Amino acid sequence: MTTGWLAVIDMQRVFAEPDSPWAAPRYAEAAAGVRRLLPAFTERVTFTRFVAPAEPTGAWRAYYARWPFALQPPKAPLWHLTDEFADRARHVVNATTFGKWTPELATRVGPEGRLVLAGVSTDCCVLSTALAAADAGIETLVVSDACAGADDTAHTKALDVMELYGPLIRVVTVDELLCA
Repeated sequence: MTTGWLAVIDMQRVFAEPDSPWAAPRYAEAAAGVRRLLPAFTERVTFTRFVAPAEPTGAWRAYYARWPFALQPPKAPLWHLTDEFADRARHVVNATTFGKWTPELATRVGPEGRLVLAGVSTDCCVLSTALAAADAGIETLVVSDACAGADDTAHTKALDVMELYGPLIRVVTVDELLCA
């Protein structure tokens, strides 16, 4: 069994549906990687959801002025996990921020734990979560082929940036993680 805690970042309809302004073109490939990881972590899985705040503040006001379609309540269909993960998500953390390294996730992982990240978008919420967890001293693994970016270039650039944080952050593949 693989050690650590798997955080599946934002596998939501808003990133999966091709007609969404926030669609991750390789969402299906990332989902295939996530499906392979889930059995190795059994009950040590947290799914996250990015949701809009009721009332944006600070710089988030400009962000939502650019993306007004996203100012919907947390129960809106665009924020739902995709069907293939909705039934598997026993534990879900909602956050109105890109980073999902929340106090709740930190408590689940523990101060000496290992965090394994998969999901979307590599260049936004995965990156933000990885950097915050690494800053907290958590061993962080990002599973490159279980993530998808806004596009292939952004995905690769984000992985390259995270590799700069080694050994706090390591970029691995599904096969490398499962065979370790």
